[in-house]
Amino acid sequence: MAVKNPWTWGLGRRKSASARVRIKPGAGGFVVNGRPAEQYFPTVQSFRRARQPLLSTDTLQNYDIFVNVHGGGISGQSDAVALGIARALRTINPVMFDVLRTSGLLTRDSRMKERKKYGRRGARRGFQFSKR
Repeated sequence: MAVKNPWTWGLGRRKSASARVRIKPGAGGFVVNGRPAEQYFPTVQSFRRARQPLLSTDTLQNYDIFVNVHGGGISGQSDAVALGIARALRTINPVMFDVLRTSGLLTRDSRMKERKKYGRRGARRGFQFSKR
């Protein structure tokens, strides 16, 4: 007899950050890279953004969440975590799809940093012109 795996996975990406999220029924623990999420995300805004799918679906105390995130900065990482949690919640309970979709939590933000072009100082900025 096969034992059902209690974990549900979700993958989130934003800018150059990538988050692998594992969710299982529990008491509301939230661990990011081995540290509590409140400690990992330094600003209230980034912590709130990472928890947004749980707040939207009123499941803050229903699941234990473990996240491995790398790449990018704090803002990109918190958005990646939010997308991963939303995808995992959608897999667990398809009824949550409408709430997550209307909150805009299932849409991947595809904006990336534009690459630097040759002959320019940045992606679009040229070098300062000197007449003399």
